[in-house]
Amino acid sequence: MKPDTDAMAPLNLGDLDLTTDEFILDEVDIHIQANLEDDLVKEALKTRMEGMLSGFQSDLSSISSEIQTLQQQSVSMNMRLKNRQAVRSHLSQLVDELVVPGAMIQVILESPVTEQEFLEQLHELNNKINFAKELSFRETLACSDIQDIVDRLKIKAVTKIREFILQKIYSFRKPMTNYQIPQNTLLKYRFFYQFLLANERTVAKEIRDEYVDTMSKIYYSYFKSYSGRLLKVQYEEVADKDDLMGVEDTAKKGFFSKPSLKSRNTIFTLGQRGTVLSPAELEGPILIPHTAQRGDCRYPYETLFRSQHYALLDNGCREFLFLSDFFMVAGNSALDLFNSVMGKTLSLFLKSMSTYVSDCYDSIAVFLCIHIILRFRAITNKRTIPALDKYWDAVLELLWPRFELILEMNIQSIRNTDPQKLGVLDTRPHYITRRYAEFSSAIVSINQTFTSERTHTLLGQLQVEVENFVLKMAAEFPSRRDQLIFLINNYDMMLSVLMERAADDSKEVEGFQQLLQARSQEFIEEILSSPFGGMIAFVKESEALTEKGQLDRLKNDEVRITQLIRGFSSTWKQSVEALSQDVMRSFTNFKNGTGIIQGALTQLIQYYHGFHKVLSQPTFRSLAVRSELINLHHLMVEVKKHKPNF
Repeated sequence: MKPDTDAMAPLNLGDLDLTTDEFILDEVDIHIQANLEDDLVKEALKTRMEGMLSGFQSDLSSISSEIQTLQQQSVSMNMRLKNRQAVRSHLSQLVDELVVPGAMIQVILESPVTEQEFLEQLHELNNKINFAKELSFRETLACSDIQDIVDRLKIKAVTKIREFILQKIYSFRKPMTNYQIPQNTLLKYRFFYQFLLANERTVAKEIRDEYVDTMSKIYYSYFKSYSGRLLKVQYEEVADKDDLMGVEDTAKKGFFSKPSLKSRNTIFTLGQRGTVLSPAELEGPILIPHTAQRGDCRYPYETLFRSQHYALLDNGCREFLFLSDFFMVAGNSALDLFNSVMGKTLSLFLKSMSTYVSDCYDSIAVFLCIHIILRFRAITNKRTIPALDKYWDAVLELLWPRFELILEMNIQSIRNTDPQKLGVLDTRPHYITRRYAEFSSAIVSINQTFTSERTHTLLGQLQVEVENFVLKMAAEFPSRRDQLIFLINNYDMMLSVLMERAADDSKEVEGFQQLLQARSQEFIEEILSSPFGGMIAFVKESEALTEKGQLDRLKNDEVRITQLIRGFSSTWKQSVEALSQDVMRSFTNFKNGTGIIQGALTQLIQYYHGFHKVLSQPTFRSLAVRSELINLHHLMVEVKKHKPNF
């Protein structure tokens, strides 16, 4: 088929026969129509979107409302759940507390109280008893279901516990029993007494009373026996009323009089007795009387006192701690319970102390006992155990007045001493001053740790009486020289003994140092006056006249001066030698004698220097005899050769 060539030919605008204006208008219409169609479409889309958004907003509001509803439902469900859980927990606890397990019944009824299971079930039973009491206060009907079972278990537990504790208490009574072992056992089961105290007070009181009665008798019996056996190892010889510091050794006594202490000085001398206060011995093992008897050992009273009271301290502290722990007491209740147990024993001790003190004249023993108590009281204070505080105070109230009384008796004995009844006069240290020195140094050394003003006052009075006694004794010597030798020997001896134990700055040491120095200086002047008295008198006279400007009055004493110069030059060596030997024979303490010799030689050089100085004055310069003066430096060198070398 032949194609239609006319149809396939391109369109020619000229063929349309349209004018240009018409064509343009047509294009505009087409464009406007298209825009209108677009606007319609947009409007439709906008309307549709608004509808969709409105629906979406409505859906969101609905969802929010549903969420709030769900939240409210969730809170309500949680509250109901918590309430149910709380009720369930309470009911579960109630049921658990109300239920009495078969294991508990079996253990309480059948197991020994020493088993750990019994102790555990006893704790559980105690909880159920307390819970049942609480429910009964609230009038809970459910508690009546178990009340009978709980009561019967309680009775059974109380019975077994009572039997166990009483058995332990009765075991204390067996001879040779170490009661600390059953005490430690009871402390392991201290809850038993707590259970009785909470549930059966009558049984608890019975046990407490039985323990107090048993232990009171045990302590009393033990300490009574121990104290009696201790006294058997005390020194047989003890001081009596005649063994005082001022009693004369040579005093005659009646035919029927009691012989004095063989060694009276031992009651005034501390010696090794002071070691009882050393830490090692103060808290050392107590004495075993039968062991000491086998070894034939004897001890002073303060050693027995220390052993006795350390045993009391040790047992008392342990007992107080046990009572406080096991019987659950504190404060005044604990002290009252302790006194119930230890009261008879403490009364026994105080009665024994009162008997001893009333007939004791050994002041050092009493003073050592005082300081033993002071140290033991410090130990109990450090351990914070007040149980024995009243006892310590009671013992000190017995000991202090007796010590003061014995000291006053010694003071009075020295005051009443008659020097003419003390035998032959002797310039050596007197035995009474030696007793004082030993005694005073002993008391001062003991008193340094726990200072007592009462002790210082009494020692001061004793020192005054001793100083007066020494002066009275010195007055019995006919010559001043012998008087000074006696005074120096006694002062030096007392000072030496005091300085061994007392502090250098003590009142006693300071007082005797001043007295010794004054009398020594006076003695030096005394021994120089015999060989060199003329020169010394001339020097003192010249110095006095020089001060007044009247030295010319001695201008015509050429003969006297010549005799002094030549006499000194020819005899000074022999005089110094004789002086040294005389001094060393006169004093018992070589060190003191040496010091006096050195002081005398020093004083001699000073006087000779003064002699030189006086003769160098214009008044005496023209004297030819001045050339015979010994050179001072040469004299000093020569004098040093005469100083003792020991």
